[in-house]
Amino acid sequence: MSDLGRVTVREGVVFHEVDARPLLCDVYEPPEERRNGVGVLLLHGGSWQNGDRTQLKGYGILLGREGYTCVASEYRLLPDHGWPAQIHDVKAALRWMRASAAELGIDPDRIAVEGNSAGAHLALLLAGTAGMEELAGTGHLEVSDEVAAVMAIYAPTVLTIPTGRALTEGGELMLRSFGEGDEGRRNAELASPLTHAGPGFPPTLLIHGTADTVVPHRSSEVMYEALTAADVPVDLHLIAGQPHAFDAQPAFGRLCAAEMLVFLSRYVPAKARAATSI
Repeated sequence: MSDLGRVTVREGVVFHEVDARPLLCDVYEPPEERRNGVGVLLLHGGSWQNGDRTQLKGYGILLGREGYTCVASEYRLLPDHGWPAQIHDVKAALRWMRASAAELGIDPDRIAVEGNSAGAHLALLLAGTAGMEELAGTGHLEVSDEVAAVMAIYAPTVLTIPTGRALTEGGELMLRSFGEGDEGRRNAELASPLTHAGPGFPPTLLIHGTADTVVPHRSSEVMYEALTAADVPVDLHLIAGQPHAFDAQPAFGRLCAAEMLVFLSRYVPAKARAATSI
């Protein structure tokens, strides 16, 4: 039962099964009186090898309080599961949301995706590869994998073989999972959100700290420049002097959530509520 005015969390919901392994998500349901019909898929970070779906609980609560139904999804991690398992799993999570829209109380065409770090990479890649059979994976293939908007916090946007030496351990593991030679270069190109930045990309919010030494803020700048050149609505917010994962600090977490709420209100507007007769 949902307490009036509180976000309700359903933990450990199975959204897909792959290789006999259930994939789980947590569903953050807004107070009924605030529910606005918009869904947000939340993707955690951790260099594609760490982290879990509880990592973005704060955003699930903060966005849920404002009426958004949030789904924090897990995905298979390195090194046990190499590319393209990660993008396959987040696409399966998105399609599950769309297929379960009536149960979740959302509009299937008004689903946004948000991610941090490796999750931000996957969020942008998800947004840019809708309908691409090569990366579709499995699970609810009868429904679309399009998203209405994407929000990416300190996102890696370029994954190429020559830059592997400068990446974190997780980045190097990802590059090795691409394979070698032409296959590796093709997979690295496919896995780079910048490759897919062009007309038709959904409205995008990019947030990055200028003191980030894990994923330099230039990563978000080049994505912003490419999307701007393609006439895609895109906002870039650089937070001066902040490192990677700066939004773990409560004040900055609230700031990022506030930026998301303004962005969502512009590009994925809530359904108008029926007027109440007096």
